[in-house]
Amino acid sequence: MNSARLLPEDGYRGTLVGRVWRPGIGPSVVAVREDGLFDISAACSTVSGLAAMADPARVVKTAQGERIGSLEEIAANTPSDSRDSSKSWLLAPIDLQVVKAAGVTFAVSMLERVIEERARGDASAAAAIRAEVLRLVGDDLGRLKPGSPEAMALKEVLVSQGAWSQYLEVGIGPDAEVFTKAPTLSSVGAFMDAGLHPKSTWNNPEPEVVVIVTAQGKIVGATLGNDVNLRDFEGRSALLLSKAKDNNASCSVGPFVRFFDETFSLDDVRKTNVTLTVEGEDGFKLEGSSSITKISRDPEDLVAQTVGPHHQYPDGFALFLGTMFAPTQDRGEAGMGFTHKRGDIVTIAAPKLGSLVNRMKSSAECEPWTFGISALMSNLARRGLINTTQAG
Repeated sequence: MNSARLLPEDGYRGTLVGRVWRPGIGPSVVAVREDGLFDISAACSTVSGLAAMADPARVVKTAQGERIGSLEEIAANTPSDSRDSSKSWLLAPIDLQVVKAAGVTFAVSMLERVIEERARGDASAAAAIRAEVLRLVGDDLGRLKPGSPEAMALKEVLVSQGAWSQYLEVGIGPDAEVFTKAPTLSSVGAFMDAGLHPKSTWNNPEPEVVVIVTAQGKIVGATLGNDVNLRDFEGRSALLLSKAKDNNASCSVGPFVRFFDETFSLDDVRKTNVTLTVEGEDGFKLEGSSSITKISRDPEDLVAQTVGPHHQYPDGFALFLGTMFAPTQDRGEAGMGFTHKRGDIVTIAAPKLGSLVNRMKSSAECEPWTFGISALMSNLARRGLINTTQAG
């Protein structure tokens, strides 16, 4: 696992922030700089608090901090099976933010969700159903604005043909699907193992851009995420969404948050092309990409549907924007499509956000999540940092 893969194409030029576990100290906010990782917890003890400040980039750039090591050595010590627990390792770069996710925001993934629903979790039935769905619905829904008169007219036609679906409702209807992906502080970061429910036999990665949002609904930065999905569970019933999405280590975020500054803006997010590579121990390789330019709902629209008078997030939130990538390439028997195997290395990358690299295992095999909100508050209080968790 090469640490150079973690960095954006422009290296250390942007405002990059991560989190590191320091043995004997605890989780620390770090500025990612060319000369090392610097603990800036004295200036901002949580990433949530940093994001809420008036100018997060300025705070990161001006904070002196304590150098705790190079990116290379800390990244190399992150994988759990080779970690020296007396040395520091990387964590997910978010903390107190609620982890939210928008679903069915791209036409291609919307059609795959419809196929899952009709296949009822049976991968072997998907190919035939895919052909029938495409015949009825078509594959050029990307130009259709959700909630528009044209979208509602299409809905009437599909309802009359018996082809309407709950996934089409959130894909082209007025209301976006936004759900809670994972509990606060449960996400894993780069070079950590990511988890799949042990009973799942049909699943896939979901490479996404994740925007960092304040309590006031302001987008202040972005990172990458893997919204690991169990196609068999969700396909059997939409009511199994929580089991399909929220399992130990099933939410991966990182490698770093890149805050908006003169080098990076929301317009850069809107132009982001996310690539995915899956490399299996069996020699299997899968590649794909997902461009935010093809998203059906603008990031600001998704944020507006998430936070406002109807719902508040005092510590802000991290919002997965959705993906257009739904792998259908056969991995083995013809017609069975793609599913993960233990040991798969998943790399999600974007030019200005770096690479998020994880190894897939059963959720039961991944490191248990034990450090929650009360543990973080106790830790910060012990370190005399509790007063810096909120914006000044």
